[in-house]
Parts: sequence; C-alpha cells; structure tokens
Amino acid sequence: MDEQDCIARSQQGHLESFNRLVEHYQGQVYHLAYRMLGDATAAEDVAQEAFFSAYRALASFRGQNFRAWLFRITVNACHDWQRKRQRHPERSLDALTDNREDDELKIPADVESPEDMALLGELSHLLQAGLDHLPADQRSVVVLSDIQGLSYEEIATVTGASLGTVKSRLSRGRARLRDFLLAHRELLPREYRLSR
Repeated sequence: MDEQDCIARSQQGHLESFNRLVEHYQGQVYHLAYRMLGDATAAEDVAQEAFFSAYRALASFRGQNFRAWLFRITVNACHDWQRKRQRHPERSLDALTDNREDDELKIPADVESPEDMALLGELSHLLQAGLDHLPADQRSVVVLSDIQGLSYEEIATVTGASLGTVKSRLSRGRARLRDFLLAHRELLPREYRLSR
C-alpha cells in the first residue's frame, strides 16, 4: 500500500482508499484503545469512532506522520469515552457473562502447554490491571511507547505534550507500573516475579 497515495486519494473523497488505510491501521488502533480502556467492547466502539473522526478531519491532515495523527485521534477518543463513562456510568449484563478469549495478548507460537497459556493469560490480566491503575496521561504514554512502539517524538505529536513532558510521564508511569507489579508479584508467574 502506498500510504501517501491513499491519503491523497482519500482527501479527494475516494472511499476505497480510506478503507485501505482503515484495514492497515485497524489492529493498531484497536489495541491502543484496548490498552487505554481495558474494555474490549469500548475499544471497538472507540476505534470505530476514531476512524469516523479521522475521515471527517482528513482535509486537515497536512502530510505529517499519519500513524501519529491517527493515534492522537484515538487517544482523544479514549479520553472522551472515559469522561463520558465518569459522568454516566453504565452496567451491562453482557459484560458480566462475556468471557472473550480474543481480548488476551497474543500467545507466542512457542507456548505449547495449557499451563503456559494460563500463566500468560494471568500475566496479561495483571498487566492490564497495572495499566488501569495509572493516571490517564501516564497510561497513554506507556501504552504508546512500550506497547505500540512509538518514539518519544511520535508520542509528543500524539499527545500534544512537549518531549520533556513525554519522558517525565513515561518515567513516572513505568515506575508506578513497576510498583504495582511488585505489590502483586505473588500473582506473577515465577519467571516474571520481580525482586526488590
């Protein structure tokens, strides 16, 4: 896919070109939203809203890093969803009975035993609980850096924060996540247990 060509054609109203961009980025946008929110259904809704917002705002895109621009829209949509949830909390019966396995981190191909898979599932839940424990500004930079693999400069673009602020939030977020994992290290699989 020639990303710049797809963007240019999308800006001219070519829907198929925008659909190619969606197909290319949908997994990354969903995973970013999921790690920010910790809720699969909300992540699906937010990812969809992020793509709608990106399509509506495509005329304002001026050739900078498209992925960073799209991630900024996604992070903003996550913050909007969190504010809406705080104002109007929802309780869903489906959430109580929904036991979706596809929400887990992808299991590496070399994991063979059911015990190993269960341990990785527990680790995934604990890491998500640690991410949920972080303040939103720290969670976003930790997810963008350590899960999405963005550079400091890209994170600054996504969050609209200065480079120094990004580094500071990332350092504080990682420290809080480490402290959370240390406080719950008995729940970690033996090989992941941290020592002081």
